[in-house]
Amino acid sequence: MRFAELNITSNFSFLMGGSHPEEYVERAALLGLEALTIADENSVAGIVRAHAHCREVTRFVQKRRDFDASTGLIGPPKPSHLQGHSSAAIYNTPRLLPAARLVFEAGWQITALPLNRKGWGGLCRILSAGRLRADKGHCLLHTADLLEHGANLMLLIHPPHAGQQHSGAGGWGQFAQQVTRRFGQNTSLLMAPSYTGQDAKRFAKITEISTHLNIPTIASASPKMHHGKRRKLTDVLAAIRLGCKVQDLGSTALTNAEERLRSPSELRHIFKNYPEALANIATLLDRCTFSLDELRYEYPSEVTGAETASQRLSRLAHEGLHWRYPAGPPDKVVKMLEHELTLIAKLKYEPYFLTVRDIVHFARSREILCQGRGSAANSVVCYCLGVTSVSPEVGTMVFERFVSEARNEPPDIDVDFEHERREEVIQHIYKQYGRHRAGLCATVIHYRGKRAIREVGRAMGLSQDTLSAMSSQLWGFFSSKGLEAERMREIGLDPNDKALRQTMELIYEVIGFPRHLSQHVGGFIITQGRLDELVPIENATMEDRTVICWDKDDIDTLGILKVDVLSLGMLSCIRKSFDLIEQHHGTYYDLATLPPEDPVVYDMLCKADSLGVFQVESRAQMNFLPRMRPRCFYDLVIETAIVRPGPIQGDMVHPYIRRRNGEEVVTFPSDELGRVLGKTLGVPLFQEQAMQIAIVGAGFDPSEADRLRRALATFKKHGNVTEHKRRFLQGMKANGYEDEFAQRCFSQIEGFGSYGFPESHAASFALLVYASAWLKCHHPGIFACALLNSQPMGFYAPAQIVRDAREHGVEVRPVCINHSFWDNVMEPDGNGGLAVRLGMRQIKGLPEDDVTWLTTARNNGYLSVEDVWRRSGMAPKLITLLAEADAFFSIGLTRRQALWDAKALAGDKPLPLFAHDLDGEGIVEPAANLPAMTEGEEVVEDYVAMRLTLRTHPVGLIRHRLTPGMGQRPQLSLIQKDIPVLNKITQTRAMHPRDLNVFSKAPQIAAVG
Repeated sequence: MRFAELNITSNFSFLMGGSHPEEYVERAALLGLEALTIADENSVAGIVRAHAHCREVTRFVQKRRDFDASTGLIGPPKPSHLQGHSSAAIYNTPRLLPAARLVFEAGWQITALPLNRKGWGGLCRILSAGRLRADKGHCLLHTADLLEHGANLMLLIHPPHAGQQHSGAGGWGQFAQQVTRRFGQNTSLLMAPSYTGQDAKRFAKITEISTHLNIPTIASASPKMHHGKRRKLTDVLAAIRLGCKVQDLGSTALTNAEERLRSPSELRHIFKNYPEALANIATLLDRCTFSLDELRYEYPSEVTGAETASQRLSRLAHEGLHWRYPAGPPDKVVKMLEHELTLIAKLKYEPYFLTVRDIVHFARSREILCQGRGSAANSVVCYCLGVTSVSPEVGTMVFERFVSEARNEPPDIDVDFEHERREEVIQHIYKQYGRHRAGLCATVIHYRGKRAIREVGRAMGLSQDTLSAMSSQLWGFFSSKGLEAERMREIGLDPNDKALRQTMELIYEVIGFPRHLSQHVGGFIITQGRLDELVPIENATMEDRTVICWDKDDIDTLGILKVDVLSLGMLSCIRKSFDLIEQHHGTYYDLATLPPEDPVVYDMLCKADSLGVFQVESRAQMNFLPRMRPRCFYDLVIETAIVRPGPIQGDMVHPYIRRRNGEEVVTFPSDELGRVLGKTLGVPLFQEQAMQIAIVGAGFDPSEADRLRRALATFKKHGNVTEHKRRFLQGMKANGYEDEFAQRCFSQIEGFGSYGFPESHAASFALLVYASAWLKCHHPGIFACALLNSQPMGFYAPAQIVRDAREHGVEVRPVCINHSFWDNVMEPDGNGGLAVRLGMRQIKGLPEDDVTWLTTARNNGYLSVEDVWRRSGMAPKLITLLAEADAFFSIGLTRRQALWDAKALAGDKPLPLFAHDLDGEGIVEPAANLPAMTEGEEVVEDYVAMRLTLRTHPVGLIRHRLTPGMGQRPQLSLIQKDIPVLNKITQTRAMHPRDLNVFSKAPQIAAVG
């Protein structure tokens, strides 16, 4: 008899299932099941992970069999990614049957298994229909969805639960009869135990129903966990889902640990009186032949007119070649282009490059600045198509890192767009291809330290104080189990307390569990046919966005194309800078036409004058710049890549600097490695170099090097570089390298497991480093203005950007009711130069739409606060915000006088008849005698209204206390009083609006002046 489990709930039925899809696969292999079905609630989100793990198990079993056959010995040790029960050897390879458990609006359930590829498309259409009519995370299925698209599905109808309506209009009986009449032999009645002691009666009732419906029964244990040890965690997940404590779950809690994956012998015992239900499993296995391997992704054709995709790509690339090199391209570049076009045509990737080109072309037609990065930056084709502005002659990476015949996987191009205008590009993609052909990838949000502590602790009944202490102090200890006990004692908790100990065990267990689906930052899937027949589509949280349920790793597993449409704040800043330069100086620039290798720009960077400059504005980069002293573009490539956690943890920074400064001799252990590491002075700084060291030094073949590359992937959830260590060290030793050198090389390579840059990615970012540095160096006012108009972004707050601009000789003018617009602008300074006029966007709480009305109605200028009110229609509370920002100074009103006038405005605009006093009846209110504000009060109010000031720096107001005269001692008591206030003012980046209230309680600064 053949056995399979046909109704598994994994943890991708979020907060319901107690085990990973991979755990079910491995457990099924150990138990000897022929097949298993992951059937999550209205979802196929976990299917690909189970499918990929089935492949891993199959490869492992085949290696074991080959080993046993050749040696007659016990099989080799289990690989580290198969962490099941070590007591049994895996010799069975289970087959995955893709499925989903459909839960309809009325509560009825059906497990749907595709019979073939059409059935999979129908299942995806059903799920898409239900999810697109509901909010994110929900599904609203109607029976009509199943009747329309369920023709090629095997349907396992779940019998009704106790208390559900069985018959009558709208009851389960009517539903079941409707389904069985429509799909006939493709339906069965699921027979699953409830483990409550009533299963004999339950099975008898199910048999009676099946006879009435004239459909067979089919057996399933319907597990919610792969092993009984997950019972407690499954109850905790249920408590989190329901928002209650475990002790309050009642009947929702698992009765016992029986709802687990069952072995063939256990299934025989459970269904001993219903052998036909077990026998029907074999019939289903023979009929359900669909596998995810059958999914064939088709690129959009991107063909226009009579041209083929190959001809169109070649034409556009050669046109771009002459555009990029008007004086004629170098022979090297021409040869590189022909080589790339040949390889692209051989692998039939032309439509992919055309898709990306068309998206970029749309952005450029709308004057949206964009820049390709990653491996695309080393492609002549991408350079000629305008996808990237980095010349491929900069780096030394080969095109095969980007498109490889050996890897047999699609290329991956990342394109950054202006962060303020990326949505235009996203909506264009939806409009161009249709929402049935385009969707964003998902990102699976997994439980990590803080969330795990808070949600599991709350479900276990821990107090809020305990949860706060644990989440703030323990979340970083989850990579080193065992260290948390000492830390718990330090924060006043008893690690031996039974409740705490059990909670910590559950927290460790839930780490890595999927919590919910979010949307990828910009990974688009675009198809030639219907995307909703490849994978279900659902609504995102953001309006007008739709997403699929698979994440980046899943689509990589299935070989599906992804175009990353990403956003970058610096691109917005650079584009706005270029627009201002063209507007005020009549010169047009783009990323590819900036004057290259300007020594003045490098002089500025060597002095660490880089506030606001892309990638090199952090304190770590500012400290490193004077040591690095970049003098050419490739130095910026290294600068961008080296100050990263990966190179820092791999101890690459100091050796490189010592060698660059001549403090250490540059040596190479071999000529082969010298060719790999020569450009970085013998220190590996890029991911490609790590791969080349493995190939050249350790003898890795291309497939092994590619697995190493995947392990090095940034933020890879399951990457494990250490797995390759033994193979690497053995290979280095075999090639004659000393153990110490091999260990040091691998430790450097391991550093990339945290975060390391590919060279081509660093080159793309280095171009933006140079562009932003050039703008800051030659047009500091325009650069500061563009930075302010692109906020929020970067490390620094507007107050610091303004202060830095003024230190570079830029005149910055205050917000003015008659001269300011929403954005900050450049205006003539009266001396042949330009000054920055602060925009009303700097005023906290002022809406852009109201400012637009204000500036439109301004004409020749406003004369009073009341004039603003009458002509612009602006609400008095918004006029008060303008007054608080001292925007009426140009019409002769002090801040207090403007506030006095603003507070006198009525709530509604007066009728014209009563807009002025009647003749002879007017009452003239005497002018208020308002005391002038001190300099300190003005500074405080500036920070309250705009978080910046153009007046005296706050520290300048108490400098006489900080710098006593000769023979005098500092007034320490006064200084200590001032410290909290100084912190609030000067640390503007961390300042929250509510913190600014402290100024009204701090007279020691406001009273000065």
